[in-house]
Amino acid sequence: METILSLNNLTKKFGKNTAVDHLSFRIEKGNVYGILGPNGSGKSTTLGMILNVVNKTSGEFTWFDGNLSTHQALKKVGAIIEHPNFYPYMTAGQNLELVCKIKGTGTHRIDETLEIVGLLDRKKSKFKTFSLGMKQRLAIASALLNDPEILILDEPTNGLDPQGIHQIREIIRQIAAGGTTILLASHLLDEVEKVCSHVVIIRKGKKLYSGPVDEIVNSHGFFELQSSDLGLLKQLIQNHPKISKVTEDNGIIKAFLSDPMEAEEINRYLFEKGLCLSYLVKRKESLEEQFLKLTNQTSLT
Repeated sequence: METILSLNNLTKKFGKNTAVDHLSFRIEKGNVYGILGPNGSGKSTTLGMILNVVNKTSGEFTWFDGNLSTHQALKKVGAIIEHPNFYPYMTAGQNLELVCKIKGTGTHRIDETLEIVGLLDRKKSKFKTFSLGMKQRLAIASALLNDPEILILDEPTNGLDPQGIHQIREIIRQIAAGGTTILLASHLLDEVEKVCSHVVIIRKGKKLYSGPVDEIVNSHGFFELQSSDLGLLKQLIQNHPKISKVTEDNGIIKAFLSDPMEAEEINRYLFEKGLCLSYLVKRKESLEEQFLKLTNQTSLT
């Protein structure tokens, strides 16, 4: 599989502060990657370095298997790393025509990109009349004008309402379905889990995990249990050989599995020990739970 981007021990220091610390991962063609981490974890700095707007301190990155210089490679990249910034009294179409002149590309894709982001009917509307979500969608259209092989987005749904978030996610899925590789940075677990095929988890500039989203959430899951005797329930669960960890929250016991086990088996085990359950459900660990386990945090912010 073709490697679009490769990072090798990429590091950025601002004085004594290390924003990105020996970060290494690869972006393969045709996938949707999410760089996931809390605010201040080094996501935007990483994107800035690979786009040549932030100077690296050490390490290397190469585009397209190292066959192109960074300057040449960036002609095949579309990126949004700041808030949309267009001329307010120009129409959407006029703003995109200006972007084409700056990029040195033809204007033949303007209607196509506006169609992709659902703004073709607003082509002649002035930018100042656009909502925040529409502005963000126009920015995505501008990043697609050069028909990029990879689209890079920094916090693409930041500040949007639920409808705007949904629209951006659907656009990302549509673009990815067309074969464009996507790299997005986000602190929103839900966004990465719903949109991305692969994830790079970083904290304080260091990589904690890199790989398919499915693999990080491919645990054996956990049970949620309740009983009139929580003390006995917790004791019995902790003694079960297939339970790796037990937590309690608001009267619900969570039992995390180290080996596969169905609800029937745990129910029978507890019944034979003289305990009846009032509540039992099996759940799959979410990306959030795996993330918090990796970072030893209680929340993402």
